[in-house]
Amino acid sequence: MLDDLNELKTFRAIMEHRNLTAAAGALGVSLAVVSKRLASLEQRIGLRLLHRTTRRLSPTAEGLELLESVARSLDALEEGEERLSRGHVEAVGLLRVTAPVSFGRTHVTPLLGRLSDEHPRLRIDVRLTDSLVDLVAGGYDVGIRIGGLGDSSTVMRKLADNRRILLASPAYLERHGRPGTVADLQGHTLLGYGDANVPWTLTRADGTRATATTNFRLASDNGDVVRDWAVAGHGITMKSHIDVQADMASGALERVLPGWHGGDAAIVALYPSARHMPLKTSILLDALSDELRSVETAAA
Repeated sequence: MLDDLNELKTFRAIMEHRNLTAAAGALGVSLAVVSKRLASLEQRIGLRLLHRTTRRLSPTAEGLELLESVARSLDALEEGEERLSRGHVEAVGLLRVTAPVSFGRTHVTPLLGRLSDEHPRLRIDVRLTDSLVDLVAGGYDVGIRIGGLGDSSTVMRKLADNRRILLASPAYLERHGRPGTVADLQGHTLLGYGDANVPWTLTRADGTRATATTNFRLASDNGDVVRDWAVAGHGITMKSHIDVQADMASGALERVLPGWHGGDAAIVALYPSARHMPLKTSILLDALSDELRSVETAAA
């Protein structure tokens, strides 16, 4: 039984590091021991768990399925050991998180730093990207998205309401004028985030909708880049309200066409489907929900 448990812990470490040598270092054993445990596990269950190349390890479909069960079970076991040894439950293990760049830097990474102080046995790996990632294939515990939907392999929890709005710097608007209608946008320089071929669909409080053709002069797949262009006075952009609250409060950005918005884009957390949510995941989601609630209150 102990050998079986060590094999599962070794498999989890391999998946966390995507490297046998790194997994051996994390476990404090030799590379030969890691290789032997992996081979024994694959032989015992009769399945190939990894695709091996000269540069990288990646899980097979069976490996992904086993990883989800292994990580959940080992987290529960370690949390139980913590309760018995210390009389309370403490988050343990590796928490892997992915989030959009702007939102992640402003709201997620500071919170993760505080959680690291509060839970000394919790290790955290956060990856910030504005691209959609496969949570299961990437081995992530939590993915934060703005307006993004999950798939059948994930559970979605709404963390906060949010809305996309148009913005520009006061200096730009002084030079080029403030649009009074959606049609007026055609005479302005527009800054694009993401797909430059998608027009802006805007909605008014009474439900009226209008479309603005977007022939972006500047576009990027990085939200921070687009925000910097707007602050520097290069044009009008559309951003999530939660990402630009500080810029609006400081006067660096001004809302354009305040009677219109670009649609709701809730802040959501996605995590692998599981009957038992690891403590590390629930702690993060609860803390992030509280954090965003305080932001909304402060902005009201």
